[in-house]
Amino acid sequence: MTAKNQPQRARITPEEALAYHLEPRPGKFDVVPSTPMVTQRDLSLAYSPGVAVPVQAIAANPETAYDYTTKGNLIAVVSNGTSILGLGNLGALASKPVMEGKAVLFKRFADVNAIDIELDTEDPDEIIQAVRLMGPTFGGINLEDIKAPECFIIEQRLKELMDIPVFHDDQHGTAVICAAGLINALHLSGKRIEDVRIVLNGAGAAGIACLELVKAMGASPENCIMCDTKGVIWQGRTEGMNQWKSAHAVVTEARTLAEALVGADVFLGVSAKGAVTQAMVETMAPNPVIFAMANPDPEITPEEAHEVRPDAIVATGRSDYPNQVNNVLGFPYLFRGALDIHARAINDEMKIACARALAELAREDVPDEVAVAYGRKLVFGRDYIIPTPFDPRLIHVVPPAVARAGMDTGVARRPIIDMEGYVQSLRQRMDPTASILQGIHARARRAQARMIFAEGDDPRVLRAAVAWQRSGLGRALVVGREADVAEKLSAAGLADALQEIEVVNAANSPHQSRYHEALYARLQRKGVDREDAGKLANRDRHVFAALMLAHGHGDGLVTGVTRKSAHVLEQIGQVFDVRPQDGAVGVTAILHKGRIVLMGDTLVHEWPEAEDLALIATRGAQVARALGMDPRVAFLSFSTFGYPVSERATKMAQAPRVLDAMGADFEYEGEMTVDVALNPEQAARYPFSRLTGPANVLVVPARHSASISVKLMQEMAGATVIGPILTGVPKPIQICSTTSTVNDILNMAAIAAGGVGLAR
Repeated sequence: MTAKNQPQRARITPEEALAYHLEPRPGKFDVVPSTPMVTQRDLSLAYSPGVAVPVQAIAANPETAYDYTTKGNLIAVVSNGTSILGLGNLGALASKPVMEGKAVLFKRFADVNAIDIELDTEDPDEIIQAVRLMGPTFGGINLEDIKAPECFIIEQRLKELMDIPVFHDDQHGTAVICAAGLINALHLSGKRIEDVRIVLNGAGAAGIACLELVKAMGASPENCIMCDTKGVIWQGRTEGMNQWKSAHAVVTEARTLAEALVGADVFLGVSAKGAVTQAMVETMAPNPVIFAMANPDPEITPEEAHEVRPDAIVATGRSDYPNQVNNVLGFPYLFRGALDIHARAINDEMKIACARALAELAREDVPDEVAVAYGRKLVFGRDYIIPTPFDPRLIHVVPPAVARAGMDTGVARRPIIDMEGYVQSLRQRMDPTASILQGIHARARRAQARMIFAEGDDPRVLRAAVAWQRSGLGRALVVGREADVAEKLSAAGLADALQEIEVVNAANSPHQSRYHEALYARLQRKGVDREDAGKLANRDRHVFAALMLAHGHGDGLVTGVTRKSAHVLEQIGQVFDVRPQDGAVGVTAILHKGRIVLMGDTLVHEWPEAEDLALIATRGAQVARALGMDPRVAFLSFSTFGYPVSERATKMAQAPRVLDAMGADFEYEGEMTVDVALNPEQAARYPFSRLTGPANVLVVPARHSASISVKLMQEMAGATVIGPILTGVPKPIQICSTTSTVNDILNMAAIAAGGVGLAR
């Protein structure tokens, strides 16, 4: 990787963070009904009188609450805000954004519904009583950001009082992921957990839980030394002690962290930046394992550790280093497995099963889609001992392991009989669209493109350009006037960003004459003289930005926010060949309810004929593959396989024959109605169809029908729309819609950076 495209470290500004939580509506989630609520009959079934029936059923048999209510897939995320992240005791209300975030993570990674509950008290007894009384509502309790030692008291007491899982993630979540990484690190080092000397620094909730779990996995208690801010916790020490620390006191002559680390095989840190020095690392045993998990900055960085000990295996809590110890790898899947067996608790055996499943997953061959998402090939070894959070296999690998452990240890109310069927149901329950977007952005981050944002007079574009720069996706080049850009950035609360982005003004560009001559050479036989070419280059931002791209003064171009796409395409066409006859096609991605379909042509071809439709299908298949999908193309009409007969449907039936002659290497079929294309039950009526599953690339008869379909899905169904993605062009160019949000612009820029639409 060259210096030019070396990934930059992401930077999130306060303004961005506040905007994210404010828009499009305050907060991070909505409550959405899962059953119809439209007619009077629906209302009668949902509430009175129909609701009386499940009420009576649950009263007669409480276990049926898992069948007739959301209890079996509902978690309470409970906090009093006394230990918020690294911010300290800021109170219950201030903790709400964090708890909402936790709830969203439950849903995103394991399809677990979660509700945040903030309790305005620091009295452990009051918290215990409040949570206990809420027991009938939830299938599990996730305690969060409650300070020690109260968190130990609260968790232990609730476990005794409640018959549903109670889990303090700050303790056990970190412990589980730490244990998973340790299993693999020791495997690579050729050491056994029973033999190694372990030193832990940080005797808080997470540290104590880490040590307890590794001991439960086989670590010898006499080989485990715990340290806090006052040094080693040794038998006989009285200063700064409590019952939880005392449980891990050992007989040792070591009194400081430095002394404890001499000859140690493993360091586990949940303490503070800089707690470990290079001199300390030098004294550790061969092939040391160093988990420096302090956030936001580790006890020692991987670079510092490797400088003195190249043989070290290092993990941190940060995403910008290999081997991130990230709780999101644990708690969603622990609860998923526990909920699915209606567990009474999450015990040590279930935690260990989770850790071992994660460790085993990291040793398996990593699928291509994961490599695509992270922009690099991941291979089990010293820099990859823990799976990545966006590995799609987590959902169907970890929960079954947790569920089996729960069943084996007797905490399951409803054991899973068909485990293979359960695994398959987990495979199908997750939304694939998030991983697709993650993959797009990962490829962009790896490319480190100099992205040209052509419309520097629009605040949305400026915010997107700043986000591109600060997210570490590459360099942001903004076309505009310096004073105007500065004014608009200041109005958006981003005045300091002016020094980070590069503003390019056509009026004073050093490449002006070169651009003018190039444009004149291209347009002189189209009635454009040299003076006109100069004016066009200087006055039209889309033309100027396209000239920048054509001359290699940027790596990609995103525009279209301020003008209709037809006009923008026409102006870009002054510089590049983007006409229908040039092979250009617009493909729009529609993301809705866990499904993604691509639709074309939504931008270029007004009235495509059969040959054009075949090209649109080919471009759509290329985009599908670039997004990690196996393309299945359906040519849509109001008729299906010749009935009813229509002149306008004929070309949709001819297009597959064009692809036959071309020898296309993807699935395609048509003509057919949209329900036959997308609904397996309808498709089953046509067993001769060549499609092996629901179509994911839809080719429609004309641009107007494509536009109508996309906008209808967007407005009526609330679908997420990405595109149109301009394909078949010689350079990375993407055109946004005039209704684009900042995130929409960023997505299109990422698509451009990833080269998704380039002609092949």
